Amino acid sequence: MAKRLSTKQDYQSLIDDYDTWLFDCDGVLWEGNRLIPGATDILAFLRSQNKSVIFVTNNATQSRRMYKGKFDKLGVEAHVDEIFGSAYAAAVYISSVVKLPKDKKVYVVGMAGIEEELGVENIQCIGGTDPVDNTLEPFDFGSWKPDPSVGAVLCGLDLSVNYTKLSKAFQYLLKNPECHFLATNGDSTYPSAYGLLPGAGAVMSPVKTALGREPLYIGKPNPTMLECIKAKHHFDPKRTIMVGDRLNTDIEFGRNGGLSTLLVLSGITKESDITGPNASSTVPEYVTGSVGDFRAVIP
Repeated sequence: MAKRLSTKQDYQSLIDDYDTWLFDCDGVLWEGNRLIPGATDILAFLRSQNKSVIFVTNNATQSRRMYKGKFDKLGVEAHVDEIFGSAYAAAVYISSVVKLPKDKKVYVVGMAGIEEELGVENIQCIGGTDPVDNTLEPFDFGSWKPDPSVGAVLCGLDLSVNYTKLSKAFQYLLKNPECHFLATNGDSTYPSAYGLLPGAGAVMSPVKTALGREPLYIGKPNPTMLECIKAKHHFDPKRTIMVGDRLNTDIEFGRNGGLSTLLVLSGITKESDITGPNASSTVPEYVTGSVGDFRAVIP
């Protein structure tokens, strides 16, 4: 069973035991544009104790640079090289693992964050925020001319998803068996300031349903994201803890990478998900209400 943190000694022991702290963002540090109470206090305290702080998010709507702007706006100290999003991990995967030829393009079902990270890796892309594809008009299949240079389809959370984007993604994958089918992450939902909304997994579900096959998922809980972090930061897994609000992404991610795990109940996962007859088989090592509970150790 997970150890329930409750006393000042519990929180202090955890801080003493781990040198590197990986934090999910949505549902852990904030909900929408509302900070979780105490989040800035504990992050500042960890830094004052010479702890390494890394932010690991599956949200691919924003690039690392964009995320830095959100951190700044919310008054949270963060540096670009501390931020790892699934959009960035996907771009690195396409450039370094897939090694997509320079004359090939990625068709994007997603937003500007994905496009920006692909651009940083010098990867050409189409779709995404292109006004031609952001239309509510019926998809004109008869007059559409597919781009023969598309070598991959990358799906992420897209707040402007429509039938045209889904149809083009499906056609590229259907007509070209060598076209890579990738997804930034498979999250079914994501927490907004006002409650749950459909996540990237829900957005790309029509494409995988039509194809009858799954994409390769890049973000948590898959090891690609952790390899991306390891390439930039050196840390001892035994002295590293993953803090998250989702069992099937954050906690599985930590477990898969040999890290300790702390579940906070300020986001997706509720008490009933970890206790009782219907409890998940994924069990974190530690659990607490929110990151704000760590204020117990701050003088």
